[in-house]
Amino acid sequence: MVNQLERTGAAQTGVVIPELDLARIERIRQDFPILARQVGDKALVYLDNAATSQKPEAVLQAMDDYYRRYNANVHRGVHRLSEEATAAYEQARLKVARFIHAPSDKQIIFTRGTTEGINLVANTWGRANLGPGNEVLITEMEHHSNIVPWQILRDQLGFTLRYIPLTESGELDLSQLDTLITPATKLVSFVHVSNVVGTVNPVQEIVAAARAVGAKVLVDGAQSVPHMPVDVQALDVDFFVFSSHKMCGPTGLGVLYGKRDLLEAMPPWQGGGDMIREVKMSGSKWNTLPYKFEAGTPAVAEAIGLGAAVDYLSGLDMEWIHDQEQALVRYAYERLSQIEGLHIVGPEQRAGLVAFTLNDVHPHDLSAILDQDGIAVRAGHHCAQPIHDRLGIVATARASFYFYNTPDEVDLLCAGLEKAAQIFAL
Repeated sequence: MVNQLERTGAAQTGVVIPELDLARIERIRQDFPILARQVGDKALVYLDNAATSQKPEAVLQAMDDYYRRYNANVHRGVHRLSEEATAAYEQARLKVARFIHAPSDKQIIFTRGTTEGINLVANTWGRANLGPGNEVLITEMEHHSNIVPWQILRDQLGFTLRYIPLTESGELDLSQLDTLITPATKLVSFVHVSNVVGTVNPVQEIVAAARAVGAKVLVDGAQSVPHMPVDVQALDVDFFVFSSHKMCGPTGLGVLYGKRDLLEAMPPWQGGGDMIREVKMSGSKWNTLPYKFEAGTPAVAEAIGLGAAVDYLSGLDMEWIHDQEQALVRYAYERLSQIEGLHIVGPEQRAGLVAFTLNDVHPHDLSAILDQDGIAVRAGHHCAQPIHDRLGIVATARASFYFYNTPDEVDLLCAGLEKAAQIFAL
């Protein structure tokens, strides 16, 4: 049998990756049907996990089972199917709460995704607490979903929107934190892990500075929850948002965690069924948490799918997932650094993604060339245009990894990039 490291090409580069459990990764890959597909005549190499992850059979089966056996609306029915659907839906909420170490499942609000979670906070807590003379602090590395809602609200309410700048290496310049966070600061909202440079931000340090002036903290965990253990109580954040589809779950579903006293005080955002306790023509009374923020028929199948994804990830162990990704991204960083004309953006210490440019080749052209070899990467500004402006580049190509990726795939990526460089040099 061929040695795993020899098969990956690591022996050719002299790189040893003892942390990678290649035998286990190979077994895990069998859980993901899509990883066996061909793109043209090439095997799929899926390196676009920061955009969305693939789904294991367990998630697909859980959602299929709901639709086949007990498809019904939740909460209001007293028949058997509705009771079974309600139990599965609420069990998924409990699984999510335990996964991020929330004190109670009542603090888990199902949303349509990270974007809606941020918009919910902006349009409930924000409208009730922000106005002229107040400040909201974000950063230069935010995804558009943590910039645009605050810009819209600023224009409507008249508060000031400020940002923490970046260093040349793609990290937050926290040397200015004491002057940026002032008694006027009411909220600090920032990304846990950058989806462009891969920087892992020091949440607790920023939270401590916010607490010193009584400011609240919202953290975008879209790129952290799928890849590392997260404990919202240890982080002491007021709000935390993330998406199902980036952590092996279905699309169209996300999570907002909030501290209970804040959620209790916040008004509902959308009106309709399930978010009410009583409706009269003269007025309405709101439901209790978490239902106050979940108007209308919820994404039942998607929640059940997320619950299955949480079970799957927990079974692998989040510490193990993080360790595997760190080993793989270190290998990728070293291999990519050897390609002439390739520039990696961001610090060497990073989460499991690498964004880069290659000579003067537009990232869209790079992506198209790689796709011919079955290699899927992202190209563009990744819904984070300000960070690209700060770094003086229009766009980047991005390879983002998950626990089912292998050194083989990194080697294929590098070979594809070297081929692209030759093509565009002609």
